[in-house]
Amino acid sequence: MSGLNGAFRSKPSGRAASDPGLEGLHLETLSAGGGDGDEFGGRHYCHARGARNTDRSEGERRHARRKLCIAAVICLLFMAGEIFGGFLAHSLAIMTDAAHLFADFASFSISLFSLWVSSRPPTKTMNFGWYRAEILGALLSVLTIWVVTGVLVYLASLRLIYKDFEIEGTAMLVTSGCAIAVNVIMSFTLYQANHLHSHGGVTADATEPKPLTMAEGPVSGPQANPSVRAAFIHVVGDLLQSIGVLIAACVIYAEPEYKIADPICTFVFSFFVLFTTVTILRDVLLVLMEGAPRAVKFTDVQEALLALPHVCSVHDVHLWSLTINHCAICAHVCVDDIGKGEEVVREATVVLQTRFSFSVLTIQVEKFTEDMHSCRDCQEPSG
Repeated sequence: MSGLNGAFRSKPSGRAASDPGLEGLHLETLSAGGGDGDEFGGRHYCHARGARNTDRSEGERRHARRKLCIAAVICLLFMAGEIFGGFLAHSLAIMTDAAHLFADFASFSISLFSLWVSSRPPTKTMNFGWYRAEILGALLSVLTIWVVTGVLVYLASLRLIYKDFEIEGTAMLVTSGCAIAVNVIMSFTLYQANHLHSHGGVTADATEPKPLTMAEGPVSGPQANPSVRAAFIHVVGDLLQSIGVLIAACVIYAEPEYKIADPICTFVFSFFVLFTTVTILRDVLLVLMEGAPRAVKFTDVQEALLALPHVCSVHDVHLWSLTINHCAICAHVCVDDIGKGEEVVREATVVLQTRFSFSVLTIQVEKFTEDMHSCRDCQEPSG
């Protein structure tokens, strides 16, 4: 739980008198409530959010599962057809495209399993839930395509070296043309349009007031489901390779002596597929390394907390992600009047949920003292 740590920042004029008797009061937002007329309407924060965020998360998972199921069926059916076409054409490029489809089908299956596991409720052992299973599924999917691509590059290299192969241009041309059509269909199936996240939930009601969400606040909106995103990148890579295979098929069909275009095409586009997975791997590793969410700026969170009434300083701020769209925060907030601690917790919770869409929050309230400026553990992190 160490996204960013040891941060201390205080208001320029935030000097509070010491009150040792009340120093160190600990209030967590999980128990923050309020009377009539406060921001929560007498409910603690997880109920104040209502069912909207829960429904949105479940709706996003259902939408992701539906996309992946459709893509998996299409992928499996055409993979069999492409293997048959590649066999007839004696084309390594088409067989490699079929191998990529197999890798895609495997990744779809892994992603579907991870989505199912991530929807399971928390346990005493896995008390954050199973959200990270989705990240592990995306990581395994990326590694699968890297291994398959490495094998394809090796086979293409053998053909470039020995040149002992023949290509049936007509069968290669027809099969590669069909491959493009199928990959376009799968790309549209997996494409995650922005309108899905722009209404603060799965569905939007223009007449119903709704709380500000990350999609509507100053930070960037919710990122695409990582499993669907990984699958989409795979399919885009296959589409580009299929285009290359079609070009090679046209060349070989017109001039059979240029059959070397088949392994060259495989070689070039295999490296392109590897390159397209780097961004997914970067996001996955950031989550696994407990890094701060890319969609939330550390300084913005600090400044939002410092802007609250009675808050003198903020330190020990930790930001991390359970998965791409589920962010967490814990922070120490120093106040000038410890009697206002519960009020500060309520206001901080509203800000952190509505402006930054944190789904897990813990706020510890402390009485501000002058020695916090020199405390080594309360200093802001570098970088």
